[in-house]
Amino acid sequence: MISFELSEQQKQMKELTHYLAEYEIRPIALETERLKKVPEEFLNQMNQMGIHLNTASFKGDKAKNGRPKKENEANRMGVIAMEELAWGDAAITLSLPGPGLGGPPIMTSGTPEQQERFLTIFTADQPRWGAYALTEPDAGSDASGIRTSARKVDRGYILNGQKIFITNGARASWVVVFATVDPSLGRAGHRAFVVEKGMEGFSSPKIADKMGLRANETAELVFEDCFVPQENLLGGEKLYEQRASKASGFQVAMKTFDSTRPIVAAMAIGIARAAYEYTLDIVKKDFPKHGRLYQISLEMLAEAEQDIAAARLLTWEAAWKADIGIENAKEAAMCKALAGQMALVVCKKCLDLLGPVGLTGHLVEKWYRDVKVFDIFEGTNEIQHLVVARRQYAPYNIRV
Repeated sequence: MISFELSEQQKQMKELTHYLAEYEIRPIALETERLKKVPEEFLNQMNQMGIHLNTASFKGDKAKNGRPKKENEANRMGVIAMEELAWGDAAITLSLPGPGLGGPPIMTSGTPEQQERFLTIFTADQPRWGAYALTEPDAGSDASGIRTSARKVDRGYILNGQKIFITNGARASWVVVFATVDPSLGRAGHRAFVVEKGMEGFSSPKIADKMGLRANETAELVFEDCFVPQENLLGGEKLYEQRASKASGFQVAMKTFDSTRPIVAAMAIGIARAAYEYTLDIVKKDFPKHGRLYQISLEMLAEAEQDIAAARLLTWEAAWKADIGIENAKEAAMCKALAGQMALVVCKKCLDLLGPVGLTGHLVEKWYRDVKVFDIFEGTNEIQHLVVARRQYAPYNIRV
């Protein structure tokens, strides 16, 4: 049964990340948004402290029942830390060095050699980034429709295509890129590659100008006859030969979401909590006591606190299941859908309470813009509902 009591290690992680969020991250949030970048000295400082954007779920030795012999806390530690850091600022949090969304596919599907080669670089003195490239201009939520091509040649593959909205894509040392060897095969044609910065034919010509998360780099990636050596095919040829479905590239992409969707949910919860706490402080300080407006405001904020708590518990369940080796795709989709929508509603509620004062150069206004994307990336709410429905009705042989 899941425990609601944090372990000592989890408590220490929560305290450390909240300290960083309150005293290092939030004080520079509005300035980084104005500049549309995070200072290099800050990123160097976080790297030296070992504070990385690491969403990888680590594989432990399994017992006979399929669960890890030693309980893993990586996913729970991740959601606890990311809620606190996003409470400080989500754009700065997403800019932290580390493997990021590219970590899970390498951890779960990479060969031992690939894991050693691509994940150990984050222990270096200089900050480095990894990235994950799935989204295309005509393939966002429908990941099965990607058109970036991978043509097999001697000793490797030639990639051609375009990816968009890739977090830390331009600065990344490597990017996990999904491409198809044959679009007519649908999901079965998908392959995953680790494309390294500096490879000929690989470029990042454009950084997106966004409504929210302005300080975080979101890049366009272009592949023009980009040669990727055979050893950079994630998992190697055997991975694709051994799986009867021949759809392992798509499976790698989807399995990644089981680890990353709870992380995204936790960040949305952190933003919602920040808006709630900030607004509550203003209401208690500046609103006339005992008046009807004061009473209504407290009732609205109490409802917000309730919704935040509900989303957090579902997110913790998804992370806990991942840690102990239980299938969590349904819970990961549920918590991401719930948290993203909840956070949007809570931030709007806080803006409504603050009125005009909340709309000009104000943190709550920023959080409202930032949080919108949490209802979209890692799969829209409609996609999350589809994932949940398919797993919910599968035992009844109902096709969704």
